[in-house]
Amino acid sequence: MKPFSLIAALVFALGMASAANAACYADYKAKQDNPLRLHYGVAELPDSACDRGSAQAVLAGRLANAGWTLLNVVSVFGPEGLDERKASAGDYFLRY
Repeated sequence: MKPFSLIAALVFALGMASAANAACYADYKAKQDNPLRLHYGVAELPDSACDRGSAQAVLAGRLANAGWTLLNVVSVFGPEGLDERKASAGDYFLRY
């Protein structure tokens, strides 16, 4: 293989890998107690958590570290769903 072709193939592969890493998101609901606080948020997920069950495990840990309890994962989606959820998530858009 020519050096240029090899470099082009590597750049393409790296580009595809980084695009895949940023293509998975979930929207969720969480709470805190005493006093009761609720929030709706959107979070970016790793490729390994692009299903509802895995997303729950990842988000439960992230939220617990910040003092929140995950209530449920509403949905798992790709980048095409970000714009429609941004206003609803407010301060919790891509926070956790």
